[in-house]
Amino acid sequence: MKIKTRLEAMRRLALRYFHTELRDKLSQARISLQLCGLALCFALIASLVIILFRLLLEGANHYSGIERMDMEAMVYDWRALLPLLGALLIWLVATLGSKRYRRMGIAYVLHRFKLHYGKIPLQSAPGQFFQALIALATNFSVGREGPAIHLGAVSASVLAEKFKLPDNSVRIMCASGIAAGIAATFNAPLAAVVFVFEVVVREYKIHYFFPIMISAICGALSSQLVFGNVHEYDAIQVFHIPLDHYPLLALGGVGLGCAAAAFNWTLLKVTATGQHWPLIVRLLLAGSITTVVGIALPQALGSGDLAINAVIAENPGLLLLIAVLIGKMIATIAAIGLGIPGGLIGPLYGIGALLGGILALISAMLFPSIAPYVGLYTVIGMTAMMGVCLSAPLAALVALLELTNDASIILPAMFVTIPAFLVAYQWFQTESVFFRQLDIMGLGYKVPPVNQGLQKTGVRALMDRRFVVVKNDDELLLEVMKRAEGRPVMVRSAEGEIQMLRLEMQSFEDNTTLSRQPMQGLPDTATLNEAYEILSPKRTGEVYIYQGDKDNLVGVIGWTKLQQEIRSGQV
Repeated sequence: MKIKTRLEAMRRLALRYFHTELRDKLSQARISLQLCGLALCFALIASLVIILFRLLLEGANHYSGIERMDMEAMVYDWRALLPLLGALLIWLVATLGSKRYRRMGIAYVLHRFKLHYGKIPLQSAPGQFFQALIALATNFSVGREGPAIHLGAVSASVLAEKFKLPDNSVRIMCASGIAAGIAATFNAPLAAVVFVFEVVVREYKIHYFFPIMISAICGALSSQLVFGNVHEYDAIQVFHIPLDHYPLLALGGVGLGCAAAAFNWTLLKVTATGQHWPLIVRLLLAGSITTVVGIALPQALGSGDLAINAVIAENPGLLLLIAVLIGKMIATIAAIGLGIPGGLIGPLYGIGALLGGILALISAMLFPSIAPYVGLYTVIGMTAMMGVCLSAPLAALVALLELTNDASIILPAMFVTIPAFLVAYQWFQTESVFFRQLDIMGLGYKVPPVNQGLQKTGVRALMDRRFVVVKNDDELLLEVMKRAEGRPVMVRSAEGEIQMLRLEMQSFEDNTTLSRQPMQGLPDTATLNEAYEILSPKRTGEVYIYQGDKDNLVGVIGWTKLQQEIRSGQV
């Protein structure tokens, strides 16, 4: 019995030591094997959630037969009413859940990532999962990447919190989960990495890169194991374009920039106008508009695949493409602007493909040699629309490179995206749609540079572990202070308050007195930013660090040491 007890005690001690060592490693703003290993484990869970979502969506689409719809007789097809039914189901799911957890989507994830270390409530996941599933299955003009990003972020961040990882590591796990979700959705691991850095993290740090890259690989491999190594747009025929076509591409870029700016402005205007309306009114209005558009122009329904198919079909009609473009824009603005859960990238691909195809057909009337390059113009339009509207030109380029599996798009797509971006952002003062949505919703996302730097390091990386805690006895305190040899000395008051002791010289006397300064505590999962927020108003003092409960003190951080860390250039 004694041997069993000792073995159990040794096991607990070993686990506690391992957990402490792990937290110490993860608190540092540097790459580590532990960080990469955790990212891989959490990415696997996130990938499984996304694969389950995709399988359910494919099953729903197969059951409803959306892919086999007769475009000519849509007005007589019961599936024309699917958006209205979907709106009612989304409202029902939303009302069953708590109103507190109704926020979802990419903009909300950005807010949580910037201000809350990527900690997203688990309670928001079921609403995102089922509402987005219904929206996509009932032909709303929304994309799959919205739920992929939200669900990937939730899966990874909730697991990180359950393991009580430092907050700076929770943020990295959240970013890794997003990368896994995107890669598992589109089988585009490099695009997932670039998107996370360009849109979510918005800075490059090496200790972020490897966990995010590993997670994207995990997501892509998981997708390939279940769905095969599929490139969604490799059916688009892309031919290398001659150099004498490039001046026309530049003009096309100007037109695409104007179209992207107009789309962004309209979408944000509808979002701002409708956000105060009752949920049922917004959803039914979105469902009604989508139903009317779908009856007249069924190619404008869904994420964007039907619109792309209309462009790359044999001998597409110019007037038909223009009509589908107008319908696709209306359906997308109604769905996203009025709160239908889902992403924006899929519809942007459809709109961009239509714009590129229209540009190619009009140009072919003047220059017949352009006719064979409709496929390339289609892909260029998709790249420019995503890059401009989301303020993510590099992510858009890499995504289309992977989705088409054709490197010949790189140079012409870059050549078009630059003028499109400049026109939209300089002439029309366009901004990223995600950050403008946050402004409209009143959700913060801006963090000062000093705070942002301090958030990357956990308190365990800087805390002083050589401290003394003594009983509340004045004679004992004085003796301990004299023998402390520079170590912080703290006392716990009768009320349980922790105070820092200091020896102070009297002005006109040789004797010293003890002063007590109340201290605030922080959990050992906090970052240096929380310590900075407490100490910066007075620019002096210390905070104590505890593990688990407040009686278990593990360290002290003083203002002087924090200032040295800031001035060292590491922050």
